[in-house]
Amino acid sequence: MICEPAVFLDKDGTLVNDVPYNVDPSQISLAPGAAALPRLVEAGYRLVVVSNQSGVARGYFDEQALNGVEQRLRELLEDLGAPLAGFYYCPHLPTGRVAQFAVRCECRKPQPGLLLRAAKELSLDLRRSWMIGDILDDVEAAHLAGCRAILLLNGGETQWVVAARRAPDAVARDLAGAATRILDESLLTGRRPAAVEVAADA
Repeated sequence: MICEPAVFLDKDGTLVNDVPYNVDPSQISLAPGAAALPRLVEAGYRLVVVSNQSGVARGYFDEQALNGVEQRLRELLEDLGAPLAGFYYCPHLPTGRVAQFAVRCECRKPQPGLLLRAAKELSLDLRRSWMIGDILDDVEAAHLAGCRAILLLNGGETQWVVAARRAPDAVARDLAGAATRILDESLLTGRRPAAVEVAADA
């Protein structure tokens, strides 16, 4: 099996400017520094969005509305020269109003379920992958999945509950800084993050 490294991206406040519970494609715009994302693709990383979307469980919008969000993100990133390899979201919230989604799950960050699912479906090498997010739940999810994590210091985190698994491997001010950090790490290790072949389970 051929496995490739990925850069997992939180959506709101990381990949796009944060408009709370927004599902209107016309209000979606890429966050500062997004122009650096093609550099990651050129270096061999696949871009994958992993996002908590509790607005579904809260009853703010239907799950189907996220189809339009995904399509808009794909258009924006394609135009940028950084195609999106996958879009994964968690619609759950234990205290939600919609019974179907008001459950405890393994996909809501800081749980690693979204990353693990993406890795399985897209044949990703988690050990060589990174997560970029703006809160410590993103960092914890990455570490539980076996990735490294970069925290964006853009004011997104307001509850600094720190534990070893929530300590980022690096910090950056925006996506451009995060991309530079990832690419610098590739140079330090002396290897391009190309796809590798992993033996399939018997």
